[in-house]
Amino acid sequence: MNPLRVVVAAVGAGALLAGGFLLLRGGGDTAPPRDRLAVAPVVVRPNVLVDAQGAVLEEFTGDCAAGRYPYVCIQAKAELDEDLLRRGGLTIVTAIDQRVQRAAQQGIDRYVRREDAPVAAQAMIAPGTGEIRALAASRALGPGNNLPGGRFGFQQGTTAMVYTLTAALESGMRYDDGFPYAGAYRPANYQTFKNCAGQAAGEPSFTIVNRNRDHGAFTTLRSGTRTAENTFYMKLTEKVGLCESVRVAKRLGLKRADGLPFQEFETFPLGINEVDPVSLAGSYATLAARGRRCEPRLVTEVRSDAGVLRSFPARCEEALEPAVADAVTGVLVEALAKGPLKGLGRDAAGMEGTADSFSTAWYAGYTPDLASAVALGDPRGAVRHKLSDITIGGRRYRHVEGTSIPGPIWKSSMTEALAGSPGTAFAKPDLARFGGCRDHCAP
Repeated sequence: MNPLRVVVAAVGAGALLAGGFLLLRGGGDTAPPRDRLAVAPVVVRPNVLVDAQGAVLEEFTGDCAAGRYPYVCIQAKAELDEDLLRRGGLTIVTAIDQRVQRAAQQGIDRYVRREDAPVAAQAMIAPGTGEIRALAASRALGPGNNLPGGRFGFQQGTTAMVYTLTAALESGMRYDDGFPYAGAYRPANYQTFKNCAGQAAGEPSFTIVNRNRDHGAFTTLRSGTRTAENTFYMKLTEKVGLCESVRVAKRLGLKRADGLPFQEFETFPLGINEVDPVSLAGSYATLAARGRRCEPRLVTEVRSDAGVLRSFPARCEEALEPAVADAVTGVLVEALAKGPLKGLGRDAAGMEGTADSFSTAWYAGYTPDLASAVALGDPRGAVRHKLSDITIGGRRYRHVEGTSIPGPIWKSSMTEALAGSPGTAFAKPDLARFGGCRDHCAP
């Protein structure tokens, strides 16, 4: 009888049950047992998004349109490196507060339906840290979107007036400085406005008019902001400088949604640039934080089974003198309180945003503890698909302005998000410095 060869297959402690051995008869055609062992496929655990408290939001597959939180997914993809995400098995910790997230989503759902052609999107940010507490939308953006990757970007309309207002107060103007009312505005020549490259940016062949007038014969910084008066802000930009307005916007943290440089034309304060709600809310959060600008961030940490792979700390800097920020807030407090929304029942400031020809509509505002921006527009192209003679949320609108839909969404969301929290007060404006008028007073 042929001798037996004893082959010991060391495949782990479980293979040596009761001292047994694996035997192979020599000279046969049977493959070695080790070649017949089943190899389990390597299973990569999916990446998951979690909120600030560690509760799972959803799996992070990268298919944002298919998830429950499309806007959160879009922002996470924008903030994270693709090579990192390909590792799998990651826990992506966000700054999302699910109570605030629900408030934002419910606010949108009250006024805009998923099947509506226009889409509403909202970002809510904590001033002083830049942490994004909520990102909500009426639906995800699919093919035909005006920006790649499902991102949101619409002309910001009159919410951009805040940057010229800030430049005016920073230059030494006071609340009651202003100009005689004008129903139409046209620059004297191309050189009336200069961009930051020193190039002529005026357009004397184009006439700018107002949507309404309800404040008398003389317009001040306060009344012109409260009514979002186009002609006043053109005169104000002419006085303080187009480039100064652009520079203030950049300092406060505003960026174009497509990543391109700002369009620096005379109508910059009327909101000709397409921006994302995150960027706009972040710039208003700088005012809420008394001039301290913090880069908006959704992701705070990325972990694997081995521990923390990467942290994302706050990135902040002083962008504006606190007294100037407080003065701007004082004007926006009045704009909110005396406007159709009538405030929040606590210290709050806000500005409506209506773009030219009702192509898009916004509302942006803040308390000392939370800033928010709400956008509404048609992702197929807001210039071609305007918010006029349109049904949204089951209601027919002749025109949609900033206070028609975005404003009520903003108020509903902010009220719910802040419910139960103490009302923090704004710092009072320095009226000795900014009150009254200096050299542009009513006759």
